[in-house]
Amino acid sequence: MKFNKYKNIFLAGLLVLTACKPDIDVAPATSGSADFTTYIAVGDSQTAGYADGGLYRAGQINSFPNIIAQQLKAVGGGTFSQPLFSEAQASGSGYKKLQKFNTDGSPVIVDEPATAVRTTTPIVLFTKYQGDNNNYGIPALKVQQVLAPQVGNANPYFERLLPGSFPTNNTTYLDFITAKPYTFFTCWLGNNDALLYAVGGGVGDTLTPEAQFTQLYTATIEKLTAGGKKGAVATIPDVSTIPYFTTVTIPALLAGVQKAAPGVANIIISARNEAGVYAPRAATAADLVTLTFPTSKLGVNGYGLSPFNPIENQYVLDASEVASVKAAVASYNQTINSVAAAKGLAVFDAFTFLNTIKQKGLVVDGVNLSASFISGGIFSLDGVHLTPRGYAIEANEFIKAINGKYNSSIPLANVSGFAGVTFP
Repeated sequence: MKFNKYKNIFLAGLLVLTACKPDIDVAPATSGSADFTTYIAVGDSQTAGYADGGLYRAGQINSFPNIIAQQLKAVGGGTFSQPLFSEAQASGSGYKKLQKFNTDGSPVIVDEPATAVRTTTPIVLFTKYQGDNNNYGIPALKVQQVLAPQVGNANPYFERLLPGSFPTNNTTYLDFITAKPYTFFTCWLGNNDALLYAVGGGVGDTLTPEAQFTQLYTATIEKLTAGGKKGAVATIPDVSTIPYFTTVTIPALLAGVQKAAPGVANIIISARNEAGVYAPRAATAADLVTLTFPTSKLGVNGYGLSPFNPIENQYVLDASEVASVKAAVASYNQTINSVAAAKGLAVFDAFTFLNTIKQKGLVVDGVNLSASFISGGIFSLDGVHLTPRGYAIEANEFIKAINGKYNSSIPLANVSGFAGVTFP
């Protein structure tokens, strides 16, 4: 009897609470002052969905522009087509896959072979894409190249999208991306103008001159905004925030060597001196070692421990090169922000955002994320590009910037619905 009495009191109270429950009004999704009917994405590998060291179908499907496009459907966005590799050639250009972990916890990463190569002579070319396209992300593309007609014959990712074949292409990237009508764009160009120099340790590529970057970036945005079109751009991240340069460190290498040889005092690298000449010297924590450095070679025949056998340039972005990259990125970002302000565009400040993640991490939907390699959940296996979860985070940052600029209310993507690194 007592149970029934308390049960009835509980039910009565519940009814009162239910009756008094306030109505929560959810603001409808609106486009604000922008028109998202036909959205195009302009950019490089980040825009294309490049991940794990390659361009492949699953990565393309999880590109940040495609994630944005799905959210835009709530505010009038239309179909967003991408130049996907076919299911039969899903591995695309090939990519890296986490196979297992060794007993010491180190990852074993293997290469998934390419399936979309149509020829390797005289250069590697991929299967042509034929169909509608809204994603103009081209891996390895620089701002420096947007008006260069020969790029369609030198860049296989661009060549596969052009109607002509190598070596007859002469369409510039800027003409290509503006050939069909669109109402809104995102543009994330400029990463490779610094990144390609950095990932090669300052070898094999050069930083785009700042004046040239300003000229060509301005020309790109001028053409994209012709007729008053609206869009969003992003700044260029600091390379020192990515796992490609933060996973293998000089202090860690030295500590590893000293376990077997306590008398070793320094790691020796080939670095640029004040005269601009490369010479051996003791490395410091300010020198950034690439993720591709073959750690198993360290100490063999004095490699990396002797001035007669230093770690080669391509594996280290030395302190002076780091300073050069940082200065260039600061200049490029000043241009991006200035041009965006002049044109009234939304800006995703990727530079600040990724620096904050490196320093403090990020919590999304109760999940702790960071800039750490593999375990961080944001960066893919190449240490530069992102996981599906990382691209979803980027998509949301773009959306926040767009909503703030154009008074729209595009809903954010559910980040927890996207995967980080796929574990074996």
